[in-house]
Amino acid sequence: LLVYLGIVPAVLLSAIGVLLLFVGEAALTLLMGILVLTFTGTLVTGVILVWVFVRRERNLSELQADFVSKVSHELRTPLTSIRMFAETLKLRRGDLKSEERCIEALDRESARLQVLIDRLLDWGKMESGMRTYELAPHDVHAVVDEAIQSFEPTRTGRDVECKTEFMNDLPALVCDRAAIVDVLVNLLSNAYKYGGSPCKVTVQVSASKEDVSICVRDNGIGIERGEHKRIFLKFYRVDDKLTRKREGSGLGLAIVQHVMKAHRGKIEVESTRGSGSAFTLSFPRRRPVTEALFTEAKTETT
Repeated sequence: LLVYLGIVPAVLLSAIGVLLLFVGEAALTLLMGILVLTFTGTLVTGVILVWVFVRRERNLSELQADFVSKVSHELRTPLTSIRMFAETLKLRRGDLKSEERCIEALDRESARLQVLIDRLLDWGKMESGMRTYELAPHDVHAVVDEAIQSFEPTRTGRDVECKTEFMNDLPALVCDRAAIVDVLVNLLSNAYKYGGSPCKVTVQVSASKEDVSICVRDNGIGIERGEHKRIFLKFYRVDDKLTRKREGSGLGLAIVQHVMKAHRGKIEVESTRGSGSAFTLSFPRRRPVTEALFTEAKTETT
């Protein structure tokens, strides 16, 4: 439609304008030629703008459809499990062993569902610019310890070795404590999901004159170098067999990056295939103590 109604007439009018500039009476020809060329330029500009807007609408529609598809899939899995265990609990009343197993499964799946919903709500607030961060100085030891205590495998005694390494004389970390704890729990969860067997996770905290760094390192299969930038895109997941076996929304690292930008910090990844991954959070060391920082209106994603 754009070709037939826009580009073809524009080409014809351009040809007519050029001919009028060289054929006929000079004054009239010059005036008509300039008018035709002006109209042609306006038409071409309009066609280009329409093309751009149509492509943006299509990309937005594809993103919305992809979002609905992925969120529906992620919500369906825990909901199906909850329904299955509820039916099993109903059918096996009186069987204490089965009841205990079903109750544990229901608790696990409901917690998983809550985490997913909370993550979606957080991302919605970030995208709309509604998420705020209250910055204050905090003891970095306390922030890391709280994150490890909130890390679900360490609370339930599952197979994971988690250790911390702190540099001496660390300065206070100026941050929104709840947001950074969530960020660290996110990185710890990824390290557990994609770690080796047995899973070994190390949290290293250090400081320089410019910044304070928290590094979460695992012993997993690692990430190809070509994927390092893509993993921070929303809904993006590395396409391999291990990733397909692990649940996830594809929002975790996008949220981490958004929070770090709001703190004027950055996140970096060091990883090669077969040698594990290390995600490093870097916070500016010198910040006003009483500053309250608001997020940007939208996260720029390219």
